[in-house]
Amino acid sequence: QVQLVESGGGLVQAGGSLRLSCARSVPTFSTYDMGWLRQAPGKEREFVAAIKWTGGSTYYADSVKGRFTISRDNAKNTMYLQMDSLKAEDTAVYYCATLRKGWVRWDRVYEYAYWGQGTQVTVSS
Repeated sequence: QVQLVESGGGLVQAGGSLRLSCARSVPTFSTYDMGWLRQAPGKEREFVAAIKWTGGSTYYADSVKGRFTISRDNAKNTMYLQMDSLKAEDTAVYYCATLRKGWVRWDRVYEYAYWGQGTQVTVSS
């Protein structure tokens, strides 16, 4: 059973920073790769960033590249998303999720199997 719990969302002014956390509970020795996705009001859910749990390779959507940093702490079984230089268009509910085994495209929503409940990020301009 996989459980994911996000935290760290909130209200911030444009140009500010937030750090999201995703605490995961996964079966022992699981190496699920993980990602962050977001959904703005009236829009489809979209990919933000992903990380390979073993090795730590990272991937980013073009819209956040250079501003967001994804990382993980193996010992704490926690993933993070450091968000800097936030813009109003980053306003969304942010979800952490596990990539399914054998994933091919890290930037496709359908590749994500287990989801957290989401955390709201609001950036005021």
